[in-house]
Amino acid sequence: MSLDNGDHQQHQTPLRTLTEDVNSWNKASLLSVSQITAGGLQLLFQRSREMRRLVRENGGGNHLLQHKLLASVFYEASTRTACSFQSAMMRLGGNYLHVEGHYGGNSSAAKKGESLEDTIKCLECYVDVTVLRHPVQGSVEAVIHMANKPVINAGDGVGEHPTQALLDVFTIYDELKMHEAEQKRSHLVVVILGDLKHGRTVHSLAKLLCTSNIWQESLTLRYCSPDGLEMPPYVQHDCAQHEHVQQETIHHLRTAIEGADVLYVTRIQRERFDNLDDYEKANGSYVVDASLMENAPAEMVVLHPLPRVNEITTEVDADPRAAYFRQMENGMFVRMALLSLILGV
Repeated sequence: MSLDNGDHQQHQTPLRTLTEDVNSWNKASLLSVSQITAGGLQLLFQRSREMRRLVRENGGGNHLLQHKLLASVFYEASTRTACSFQSAMMRLGGNYLHVEGHYGGNSSAAKKGESLEDTIKCLECYVDVTVLRHPVQGSVEAVIHMANKPVINAGDGVGEHPTQALLDVFTIYDELKMHEAEQKRSHLVVVILGDLKHGRTVHSLAKLLCTSNIWQESLTLRYCSPDGLEMPPYVQHDCAQHEHVQQETIHHLRTAIEGADVLYVTRIQRERFDNLDDYEKANGSYVVDASLMENAPAEMVVLHPLPRVNEITTEVDADPRAAYFRQMENGMFVRMALLSLILGV
């Protein structure tokens, strides 16, 4: 991968701070949740609720992004992220080009040896914004530094997945009815379960929860994972910088969910393991089933970024606390809001 920060006629300022001022979002790239202030998050959530209303009442806002094009560039497999960005663009009257960037893909010049840099430069000739997923941590940041148009991080290796965290926190905000002032939690307890080492979704989620204003007095993050798959020290260090944030490591799931407001479940990521035996040892360590839910707090929300393997049994799907499919639908609304802000409508 060649990423030469050569001369360009136009360069957007990378890693702009995204605030409650709509102008701060216009033509901005999104690499990390750390760019978004509490006020910026509230702006995005307000816009997301507006997008949900648009879809449910009118099917979308057909002219908001008319004649706008998105490049959907994925060097790793994706179903939900790719489809929700594409549907978000189309619901707002825009369109998209999809590129399967990995070597097995049938629509990328990477098969011919083209660099990531050249691929993005070429696509910028056609589109207004690029959504990029790449297996190498740091690759999306390098692209943002050389890009002339907005780039949205859709996952960079085991780094971050900011739009997933945005839809996750929006779902927490929505499920717990935090848009109603009297429902705002003074103390919020979130259990994060599964492969916390490789799970870029939980890295972004933990960081965003710390900087959000959906809790008032304190936030408790409880980490529950198999041995060797703990939350990375750098994520814990970032969270420790925030006042009134407590981090706990609890290995027993039934203990971890006591008094919890949210249980966020992730799968053990087989594709991140070099040794299959290590994967088999970790897989199935924790299972959320009907028995666990019987003893869980009555209003505890269960989330999962999906896909799931065997960490949540299908019998849990009928439980009203299981919000993971509503979470997926929220992904489209949040990405509609994000695209509308970045493209300046």
